[in-house]
Amino acid sequence: MHDIDLTTLLLALFAGAIRVGTPFLFVSLGECLTEKGGRVNLGLEGILVCGAMTGYAASFYSGSAWLGVLAAGCAGLLLGVLHGVVCSLPRVNDIAFGIALMLLGTGLAFFLGKPFIQPQAPMLPSIDLGAWSSNDRLHHALQINALFFIGVVLALVLQWGLSATRWGLALRLVGDHAETARALGYRLTGTRIAATAAGGFLAAVGGAYLSLYYPGSWNEGLSSGQGLMAVALVIFARWQPWRCLLAALLFGAAGALGPALQAVGVTAGYYLFNAAPYALTLLIMILTCRPDRTLSSAPGELSLTR
Repeated sequence: MHDIDLTTLLLALFAGAIRVGTPFLFVSLGECLTEKGGRVNLGLEGILVCGAMTGYAASFYSGSAWLGVLAAGCAGLLLGVLHGVVCSLPRVNDIAFGIALMLLGTGLAFFLGKPFIQPQAPMLPSIDLGAWSSNDRLHHALQINALFFIGVVLALVLQWGLSATRWGLALRLVGDHAETARALGYRLTGTRIAATAAGGFLAAVGGAYLSLYYPGSWNEGLSSGQGLMAVALVIFARWQPWRCLLAALLFGAAGALGPALQAVGVTAGYYLFNAAPYALTLLIMILTCRPDRTLSSAPGELSLTR
């Protein structure tokens, strides 16, 4: 009986790590790109929520969930451009404006999303990797959305691109040494706006995943702070995309701990276990981020390091 319970628990954690971790993966990759260019975007929470609403609305009207994902990404792109342009103005603090953008994005989503709380939009399909198995639990755990695989490939491509391509090296130079980049002829403003826009696009795709797959609905309580947590995940990942993938999966497994324990009959303290991802993130940051190395890998032009 204990072996069966353990198997069920591990399968539930495995499935939860992917389903809960996918939006964190996209948001953290977006923030990683943004911060590599020397900006901090605390408005990703607003972009995430706005992307969730836009994706759901576009899916409802078009009848295609993938068009909803594209529309969500475009909405995030626009908000990312707004952040990049405004923060390029003199005496504008990117952290302060990021907070304003978070309020703007969530406010727009809540106001424009009222008509879409009840209607049902087409959902993103799952890829059934467990069709070969007759085990219902394994079959359910191996139903994985294509966005997760896209996120994995994207994390690996970004890891390679930032270290082995011209655009990656240019972005890192702009984020680390602005004066050197300017002396070499790189356009600081354009590069940072492009990085922030790309980061907004990815964050909004993460929001579309929430509304179009898991949990698969639009409501004003859809987000649980994933956008804000992305900043912590990027710091924990030391600004490396492949580590963002691992951090997102770890956070996803922690977020699935409550439902996984419930699946094996442990119901006491269910709501307490829902706080596991936040407690785990805080613990990891305390244990790994010593004062002498916390920002050792951070881009030099970040507001966090200046």
